[in-house]
Amino acid sequence: MRKLAQELVERAGQSPGDVAVIDAEGAHTLGEVVARAGEIADLLDRSLAGAPTVLVQADNTWRTLAAAIAVGLRGGLVAVISGHAARSEYDLALEDIQPDAVIASPHAVETWQVDDAGLPVVGEAFPGWSLRAAASRRTRGVERWRGGVAIAMTSGSTGRPKCVVQSEESIRYAGEATIAAVGLRPGDPVGAFVPFSSVAAFCFGLYLPALLGSPVVCLDKWSPEDAVVLLRDEKVAWTMLVPTMAMQLSLVPGSSGALTSLRAMTVGGGPMNARSLESAERHLGTRFLRVFGMSECLGHTTPLPSEPPEVRLGRDGRPFPGTELRVVGDDGAVLPLGEVGNVQVRGPSLFVGYARNGAPVPPELTPDGFLPTGDRARINDDGTLNILGREKQVIIRGGRNIDINEVEAAVAAIPGVAQVCVVPVSDDLLGERAAALVVWSGDPLDIDGVRRELAAADFPKFKWPEFVYPVPHLPQNRVGKLDRSGAVSLASSLVGGDAAAEAR
Repeated sequence: MRKLAQELVERAGQSPGDVAVIDAEGAHTLGEVVARAGEIADLLDRSLAGAPTVLVQADNTWRTLAAAIAVGLRGGLVAVISGHAARSEYDLALEDIQPDAVIASPHAVETWQVDDAGLPVVGEAFPGWSLRAAASRRTRGVERWRGGVAIAMTSGSTGRPKCVVQSEESIRYAGEATIAAVGLRPGDPVGAFVPFSSVAAFCFGLYLPALLGSPVVCLDKWSPEDAVVLLRDEKVAWTMLVPTMAMQLSLVPGSSGALTSLRAMTVGGGPMNARSLESAERHLGTRFLRVFGMSECLGHTTPLPSEPPEVRLGRDGRPFPGTELRVVGDDGAVLPLGEVGNVQVRGPSLFVGYARNGAPVPPELTPDGFLPTGDRARINDDGTLNILGREKQVIIRGGRNIDINEVEAAVAAIPGVAQVCVVPVSDDLLGERAAALVVWSGDPLDIDGVRRELAAADFPKFKWPEFVYPVPHLPQNRVGKLDRSGAVSLASSLVGGDAAAEAR
């Protein structure tokens, strides 16, 4: 973060009155944010010898930017964690990151039961927020991070959150590539509605607008109604949302034509249906850019705002300049265009590794440097990508494998379906059955109606969902992505409720 910090200090000296952040507390100028960052950096310097690794409670306010700048001024590494994180998540961060200092609110300190002896208070970072530093008063240095400057948690397929280590070069590359693709200009307000504690939000919601010289418009707690108001009133030019959040905007009363200031809205990180996206963007008065990326290789594909809807909404973009994507078969051989296989990526935004015991564990790459993403896809003749789901996302019903992504795509094509999530529910006889949670934009269909539509589309009968439940919204995790575990729990409870009702 040193490079960005130095740039912002220089910019603050020239234009201190420029707005850097707009949050629930109001507008905060660049001069104010940099001044506070300087005070925190001085406190770190007085409290610790050496460049520090600092664990920061990240909320979507000016405080996160100021803390990141402060750590950058000290040549350190900033690790972000949600203020809503449980103690177990904090303990995991301590184990994996082994920070030299912690910046947090009183509520977080109490929830996490921060060790007063090991991390005593050395001063106030923000009003009411403490800065705690290692009792040894020495850091472990940042050489241990092998060029990493930022760490954020991401949920892993194993169920154990992973601490992803990114270099400033990677973050900067992803930000600059996005700025160029969208056509953003200095001063264009950027919306930050996904929590800064996520890897993508830290890069695209915090670093990108600071790099661009633009105000970041923050929403600390997700509310579709509040988001529409902020996007409209602050004339936000670009933002990035996960599909569930983007679709919720279109369901807000009075949102028709409300987002005409948006040059584009990048949408990624979950299942998407082209028809639903087109309906939503037409209603909101903006353009969606459907992308593919991951915490380990930030935002590595995008379409352009100028491209037609069938490209922007029906595909998942093209790689950023300098990033390479390929699709391989089970034997690792590269497949021809149009064939479906496993996705691998290589490029400048590849992460340093996962933090473990205070150092990054490098990713497992192919011999020629590609990272297997765990996704299935095909590359089209024009170089665009179509992500077709995870490699291992199936329902096993009576010994037959049912591809969840295929069922979701079939249900999503039914008129009136805004969003759908298909999950397995346990069954004593068949092992698993398919249940569909559906958010309807119009009058909902019952299960018989859904089956009629699937039959008319000639979708194989053995793949039809055996339970269909209308829901006001799909379960989401803390960063707004689809929470499949929560969806399984919800569907299982609904199926169990139906069974109990039948028994009565």
